Amino acid sequence: MADRSVRDSVEAVYREERALLLASLVRRFGDLDLAEEVTSEAIEAAMRTWPKDGVPSRPGAWLLTTARRKAVDRLRRDKTYAARLAVLQVDLSRAEPVAAPTGDAEVPDDRLQLFFTCAHPALQAEDRGALMLRCLAGLTTPEVARAYLVPVPTMAKRITRAKVKIKDARIPFRVPTVAELPERLPGVLQVLYSIFTEGYAASSGEDLQRLDLAEEAIRLTAILRRLLPSEREVAGLLALMLLIHARRHARVGADGSMVLLEDQDRGLWDRTMIEEGRDLVFVALSGESPGFYGVQAAIAALHDEAADIATTDWPQIVALYDVLLVISPSPVVALNRAVAVAMRDGAEAGLVLLDELEAEPRLRDYSPYRTARADLLARAGRRPEAAAAYRLALDLAATEPERVHLKRRLEAMEE
Repeated sequence: MADRSVRDSVEAVYREERALLLASLVRRFGDLDLAEEVTSEAIEAAMRTWPKDGVPSRPGAWLLTTARRKAVDRLRRDKTYAARLAVLQVDLSRAEPVAAPTGDAEVPDDRLQLFFTCAHPALQAEDRGALMLRCLAGLTTPEVARAYLVPVPTMAKRITRAKVKIKDARIPFRVPTVAELPERLPGVLQVLYSIFTEGYAASSGEDLQRLDLAEEAIRLTAILRRLLPSEREVAGLLALMLLIHARRHARVGADGSMVLLEDQDRGLWDRTMIEEGRDLVFVALSGESPGFYGVQAAIAALHDEAADIATTDWPQIVALYDVLLVISPSPVVALNRAVAVAMRDGAEAGLVLLDELEAEPRLRDYSPYRTARADLLARAGRRPEAAAAYRLALDLAATEPERVHLKRRLEAMEE
């Protein structure tokens, strides 16, 4: 058995280079299952070999060479792969040569192909994030299942379904061309944002936030940012994540309770992360036509720069929401703008806007909408209406800290 130091070396290489290793094998052989299997076999070979021969000077290259040999051996042994290899060669010749999408790199990183394959529009929406965590983040199926709070067999079926879809539909492992990128990149960013959102505000469970999931989303987005440094919306998304995640320690009390933005100890906010996020906001908004994530990041930066809720630049935040309503109109954006208007002009002004959204089907069972309306009714002194609104919000609360928080607000309105 490998000693501890060798095991640590293997684990370090695996963590740092797994995605690149997997992506290289997928590009070469066009088979995700095969790439995963020979990657695991190469790791096992390292665990057996390195204790005797020492850790190689280029461990990543050693693993890649070993995995490639194992893949070739397997293909030679398995006659059923012969026909498939011919198909793969056709697919590869069709997909290559591929121009670098932005001209930023002479040799595009193979991981880019995995980002776009995992977020391919042909896959079901619920499968994309799972596949990205499995392939790019290197999480095991049980770990992905825990991330999404579903049983392991359910997650295993999702991942298998996605792989079968990729294989059967012959989805090419390639980076979109310059012409395709504007259409395909938003899908990748949406998957990353969905992973982060689930980490920032868990959709169920005992905890308000899932820090591991949020941090993994940030790590993956940072990788994508390095791979596509000229894409301002990638910078915007990373900025948004950093500026929000900077408040993580202040969002939850010592007892796990929920702490609202206005009550948070801003001394607990991560200033290094805020500075990094602010720098990225400038990048995201440096050109014409600001993007959805860049504008949202700018709003988050205004919150992070304020000393308290009273001195927050609410007029500027409302103006930025006006921009968002133009470039990406949605009921959720309108909801957030209504809250910002309430902070600028008073609770009744916000309530007028929220009542205009009452008939919106997507907000009918949306907990943040019900909570926002209850909070503004409370601020306006309309206690019986606020109590009724808190009861509605309580029925929709996603996590236990939210339920506890809403119960306390309801009890305060009923006193």
